[in-house]
Amino acid sequence: MKIETGRGRIPLITLLGIWSISALNALPGLAVSPILGELQKIFPHATELDIQMLTSLPSLMIIPFILLAGKLTERIDNIRLLQIGLVIFVISGVLYLLSNKMWQLAAISGMLGVGSGLIIPLSTGLIGRFFVGRYRTKQFGLSSAITNLTLVIATVIAGYLAEISWHLPFVVYLLPIVSIILSFQLRKALTQEPEPSPVTDDSDNGLRPHVQVGNNGIGTHHLIEVMLFYGLVTYLVVIISLNLPFLIEERGMPTGISGTYISLFFLAIMAPGFILNRLIDLMGRSTQVWSMLMIVIGLGLIVATGNVWLVGVGCVLAGAGYGIIQPIMYDRTTHIVLPHKSTMALACVMAMNYVAILVCPFVIKLFKIIMHDSSELFAFQLNTFLAALTLLVVFINRKSALFDN
Repeated sequence: MKIETGRGRIPLITLLGIWSISALNALPGLAVSPILGELQKIFPHATELDIQMLTSLPSLMIIPFILLAGKLTERIDNIRLLQIGLVIFVISGVLYLLSNKMWQLAAISGMLGVGSGLIIPLSTGLIGRFFVGRYRTKQFGLSSAITNLTLVIATVIAGYLAEISWHLPFVVYLLPIVSIILSFQLRKALTQEPEPSPVTDDSDNGLRPHVQVGNNGIGTHHLIEVMLFYGLVTYLVVIISLNLPFLIEERGMPTGISGTYISLFFLAIMAPGFILNRLIDLMGRSTQVWSMLMIVIGLGLIVATGNVWLVGVGCVLAGAGYGIIQPIMYDRTTHIVLPHKSTMALACVMAMNYVAILVCPFVIKLFKIIMHDSSELFAFQLNTFLAALTLLVVFINRKSALFDN
């Protein structure tokens, strides 16, 4: 079976190889979450900081190594870099299964972040290499959907395995073995020209960006805009996965429902990726305005009501809005750089995802101190207000290069 790219056809197995890399993006830190409550019992001498490091260290290491990988793609064989990252990822998974001391878990978490950081830019960079125009937009949507679908499925599996043994959730970190096998097909595909096809996408020939670029091959000003907008929107919605369980507890709602809400949130992020082009056709040039409006309404519902159903609707709306914006930002990045710089630019944009996750708790804490408000509701009120301001900015600038579809 052959897959249309907009300038030819590639084998289905090549696309499966790219998708398998996308599936790994959400894994770092995932296996630790179901056992956080048990670690204090397993390691009684471990401090709260020690335990928190197991979830934060991968993200801390991912950020610099994403940027390093983006730069290295301009100098070395991309598939070799991918395979190195995948091998480090798998070795980390094996070591997790064998470890029995807290310092070992912490060291392996850092190692996992290194391996993940090396492969994350290639999950989108390879899409930019193979696809153009609407076909590329579609694949960015599918890549985002696969990442979030894997997150939901792997979380359920890890939670189930944690009930059997605290070591078993780390089995999910062996998934890169599949990508290692498929990487050899990716290498073969990169050395071959796509099979000719009568279908072409003249809206984007893949040879030049849609804005003026500098001598470095990057439209730096536009790239910074994409990075800041993507990082801000990620910060606005990540509050749901980080703080919603505490808000549920503060409101006296059933604590068990928070897991359902967060699952709905990630499923809502996933869903638009499967029909991204249709959604863009439907919402037209105001796609990002409508997406931001969904985020504002979603966060607003969480703030305004303690109704079980309406909070769930709020999670779905906020997740769906973000699920539309995320792949569009990836696609927009490829329009502001020359082709050989696309992976580096995508690395910069994707790094903002992890920056937003890391800084969110500190920003919330800072504003709580400034406003003398220690309630969990305040975090959602703040982000709803910031989301409304962002919506206003997007609406005013809806015809700019950043927001106009």
